[in-house]
Amino acid sequence: MGGIFGVIRQNDCLNDLFYGTDYLSHLGTKRGGLAVIGKAGFTTRVHFLESSYFRNKLEPNLKDLGGNIGLGAISDTDSQPLTFSAHLGPFSLVTVGNITNADELIAEAGRHRYTFNRSASGKVRPTEIIAMLLSREGSFADGIRAVQAKVKGSCTFMIMTEKGIYGCRDFLGRTPLVLGRKDDGWALSSESSAFYNIGFEPVRDLGPGEAVFVSPEGWESIVPPGGRMQICSFLWVYYGYPSSSYEGINVEACRYRCGAALGAEDDVEADCVCDIPDSGIGHAVGYSNRRHLPYQRPLVKYTPTWPRSFMPQDQAQRELVARMKLIPNQALIRGQRMIFLDDSIVRGTQLKDNIQVLYQHGAKEVHARIACPTLVYPCKFLNFSSSRSALELMGLKAILALEGEEGRNIERYVNAADPKNAELTEWIRERFHLSSLKFQKLDNLVKAIGLPKEKLCTHCWDGSSYGL
Repeated sequence: MGGIFGVIRQNDCLNDLFYGTDYLSHLGTKRGGLAVIGKAGFTTRVHFLESSYFRNKLEPNLKDLGGNIGLGAISDTDSQPLTFSAHLGPFSLVTVGNITNADELIAEAGRHRYTFNRSASGKVRPTEIIAMLLSREGSFADGIRAVQAKVKGSCTFMIMTEKGIYGCRDFLGRTPLVLGRKDDGWALSSESSAFYNIGFEPVRDLGPGEAVFVSPEGWESIVPPGGRMQICSFLWVYYGYPSSSYEGINVEACRYRCGAALGAEDDVEADCVCDIPDSGIGHAVGYSNRRHLPYQRPLVKYTPTWPRSFMPQDQAQRELVARMKLIPNQALIRGQRMIFLDDSIVRGTQLKDNIQVLYQHGAKEVHARIACPTLVYPCKFLNFSSSRSALELMGLKAILALEGEEGRNIERYVNAADPKNAELTEWIRERFHLSSLKFQKLDNLVKAIGLPKEKLCTHCWDGSSYGL
């Protein structure tokens, strides 16, 4: 996915920028960087994060930076921030999202003799495409409107100029952007939780498509919010940090409601409730509270040295890290009938390994409760599982195994009330050797979040979306 942070103060902003960006590290794994405007002009530092963390990579460079305006990025797509020279003046840019019509925009730019620098992967960076669209207009405000008019998919971005920062939320609000303030400045962040420990207070969420300009003196609206929103539901299920809120709805509180919804429709007998840490914790607590079953931690995450499981590029290395980072507590597993909660099943590789570990250490029964419906449609907006073939999604793999033909009856399998959905769940249960398996119903997930269905993007579960 990725996260972006921008800050402007009357005093030096470097510490706020560094720690604010670091607090977005859970949103991305490939690149991380900072750009600051100081006495030396625009200064940028970007590093690879596959084998380390943002703080470890960037901290040694802080002595070379300084200024009162800065941008930071944690990215799953490209090296950011990028700094450009244009007729509008110099500017730095950070982006979050996925441009689904990138090839079309690149071809159009080529007809106007515009050139791009291709990355090591052979692709044009999304940030460069946005910079191209911005620089073709007569002002940054017009450039922002051009981006919103031409880009399909999703893109939230910030522009840093010598006068201040422009912040623009994706046209349909799929990714958030929050405005915060302290006594001598302002900040914009992908997550509200990045504000608290550096002294900022959240002021408001930008609306879908809204753009603001922020200076040390205050902020002003450049583009008003649009009337339609489709914010990503997966922010509450998995991506979001527990202390963050989107549209006024706290992530951890929502996860409690998700777990409670699963518990309200369940009567399986068990000795304890547990989770796959970390994103399963809130769901498990909600389930435990609803069913009055003890919450335990038979799988403990070893955090001192092992990085996140999805960081390595090599699949074998990812599986090794996933296995090594969770340590089983046999004393809490042996002879137990266990219900464990997880946020989702994507490919299921790690989940299958975790189930085997529980059985190997003496679990009597292992029941899985998943906080969202079966993932069937690949995400087109946030690069979630973008490197994977759609056929690797466990939900779609189950449908193909049951139907023998891609896409046939898929609408029946995603309908929780249809017997085909029960067949899908049973196929996955047998594959993982679970005692039982239940997925969250989409209606219950929508209720747990608390926004109307039409304001949520639920594409990965039911194929509904705008702006493709």
